[in-house]
Amino acid sequence: MTIKVGDSIPDITVYTMGANGPEAVKTGALFAGKKVALFALPGAFTPTCSAKHLPGYIEKAAEFKGKGFDLIACLSVNDAFVMGAWGKQQNTGETVVMLADGSGDFTKAIGMEFDLSARGLGVRSQRYSMIVENGKVTAINLEKPGAFEVSDAGTLLAQA
Repeated sequence: MTIKVGDSIPDITVYTMGANGPEAVKTGALFAGKKVALFALPGAFTPTCSAKHLPGYIEKAAEFKGKGFDLIACLSVNDAFVMGAWGKQQNTGETVVMLADGSGDFTKAIGMEFDLSARGLGVRSQRYSMIVENGKVTAINLEKPGAFEVSDAGTLLAQA
């Protein structure tokens, strides 16, 4: 079952890259009491994700803050080391929290996984964006496979 507007975010452990290595983060605690722009993508360092998706959220971070967002989070089925390195390469700093869903537990729990094994990538996250307010989804934008049309920062801002 795919998550939809009105659903609660499941409480799953994901990871961020801390100063001393990967740090566990429970999504229930991360989203509690906050307005969050969450976007997910098939993989760190991939062309569309690196050239358009993540940079768009970095560029519009002040606009998100102006619309009352407490957090911008980027999630991918990659490990914390990869997400941390990608965040450094993209200069996310404190602007975007890089969430590693290495085993795809969060992605599977919300029904957003898709299998790219035939292309050597394994099971990944679909590309999407959502607004989560106090743990509940208030808007969601799911891309068609291979597309980048509705999960961009501008579309999500227009829904805020």
